[in-house]
Amino acid sequence: MAAYFRRGSGGASFAIQCVSWLSIIALLLTASSWVDRSPLHEAAFHGRLLPLKTLIAQGFNVNILTLDRVSPLHEACLGGHVACAKALLEYGAHVNVVTIDGLTPLYNACSSGSVACVGILLEHRADPELETQLAFPLHEAVRRGHRECAEILIAHGLDIDKEDPNFGTPLYLACTYQRSDCVKRLLELGASVSYGKLRDTPLHAAARKSSEEIVKFLIDYGANVKHKNMDGKYPIELAAPKSPVEQALLVGEGPTSLAQLCRLSIRNRLGNPCLQLVPRLHLPERLKEFLLYR
Repeated sequence: MAAYFRRGSGGASFAIQCVSWLSIIALLLTASSWVDRSPLHEAAFHGRLLPLKTLIAQGFNVNILTLDRVSPLHEACLGGHVACAKALLEYGAHVNVVTIDGLTPLYNACSSGSVACVGILLEHRADPELETQLAFPLHEAVRRGHRECAEILIAHGLDIDKEDPNFGTPLYLACTYQRSDCVKRLLELGASVSYGKLRDTPLHAAARKSSEEIVKFLIDYGANVKHKNMDGKYPIELAAPKSPVEQALLVGEGPTSLAQLCRLSIRNRLGNPCLQLVPRLHLPERLKEFLLYR
């Protein structure tokens, strides 16, 4: 065995040298994405509006890209610098440019939680459903817990039940990451409690994450506690034994009150587009609040 290691020592040395060279190459490739950044990228990244405008006046191209196809607009949106983003757009920055990693300026704005950047990008016709290898901007906003960014995208007409192949619907993703504020708001805006990821429902995700508050939200909005997922599991089978989540699911298996059945029936009948009309109905205020879960 010792002789074997002596004979192989040259090979081991060569392998170590290869690893060293690969490490150096990896560092150089990583550094290249920073080395080729222009002064315009730097100004946008740090939110320095005056230097940014000065550079543009000096002839810098607002659509200059790094090797990774990162634009100054990407940088401004990632930092939530709306003044810089607005200036770049006014000077002709491409709003839907995609990096090699699949990032758009809108995706970056949703990731940073900048409602102002999301708004200005949408005003300049950013495409919220642009196909990339990453999640949609709405899903990224929900995953990060940026409820207001999600709201403005939905108000802009984005499908609230849009299913991402990797992450499911926004509601499913909110349950998976236990973003209770997002869960509540999505439900209020009419998100379906039945659509998740394939046959896995939002209730399955909430039960799996032991989130009692979210489980109660979903049941209140009509989630089916007797729905089986792809593995043939009910939500209660995913909950920890004798946990508050298991108890909430057991209660949910009981009979639903007539008032609750009426509320769910009316909301389902109206559908998402008409829920916003409920406040205009000639009904007592308490009944309107009941229908809107307020």
